[in-house]
Amino acid sequence: MAVKAKHNQTISERAAAGRRRSFPRIGLGLLSLASAMPLASACGPAHERGQIAAADPERESVAEYDIAKDLFLNRRQPREALSHVLKAIDLDHDNAEAEHLAALIYLYFCAASSDECRLGDAEAHARKAVKLKADFREARNTLGVVLVHEKKYDEAIAVLEPLANDILYSTPETAWGNLGWAYLLKGDADKAIAALQRSIALQPEFCVGAYRLGLAFEKKGDNKAARDAFSRALDTDRPECKRMQDAFRERGRVALLLGDRDAARADLERCRSLAGDSPTGKECAAMLATMQ
Repeated sequence: MAVKAKHNQTISERAAAGRRRSFPRIGLGLLSLASAMPLASACGPAHERGQIAAADPERESVAEYDIAKDLFLNRRQPREALSHVLKAIDLDHDNAEAEHLAALIYLYFCAASSDECRLGDAEAHARKAVKLKADFREARNTLGVVLVHEKKYDEAIAVLEPLANDILYSTPETAWGNLGWAYLLKGDADKAIAALQRSIALQPEFCVGAYRLGLAFEKKGDNKAARDAFSRALDTDRPECKRMQDAFRERGRVALLLGDRDAARADLERCRSLAGDSPTGKECAAMLATMQ
């Protein structure tokens, strides 16, 4: 069995083909990242992994990758997952899927704690995954997200724009959403709006894209359009979207600017109730205090 070939075919294209994006994932910015990426198993059920011969490093690498994927996605044990995925890379330096998973795990740590954030490592692993497998579209998207977090906006745009226009990419809304995010943070609100409108046209329930579209309209001073976009982000059937604390804060902010104090108070109270101890929750509480 050509293990490596089978492994590389399975996860990026086949795993993405059967699903549409859910949000994001790991914190608002990183959410589009890891691009909520379900990773497919490379080499059969877990009980078969123990039968892999110790003398075959490529097959051992696949087994370590599968363990890491399970620990990260199913068991929510990122540290243990990182240990196993780095073993997978040590065993097979051509394991593109393991390189990508390592990038996603490092991004997860960035979302969890700034003290544990190692964006340089995330970038290195994402670049290696793309180098090993030129058509690894999910890894390209992840690389674009990492570059945005590193404030390398022009580099991120150069990675994400061709991906967004790639007809073979099965979830182009993520690339358009991240491209719009890069333009927004770079300061080009018009290009951000165009890209983000494409993202939600492709996937109407892509609430992170709608939230970022609201930010882009807010930046241009179009508070009514911003409010509509934030409402679109929140008014979906997806539970994770209905609990998007930042979107409640921003909708409350623009409601205040539009003179709708009752709507603003309702949104800010909802924001505070979701997580009063978070930075966003505290900001909403502070805005409420000024309305007394």
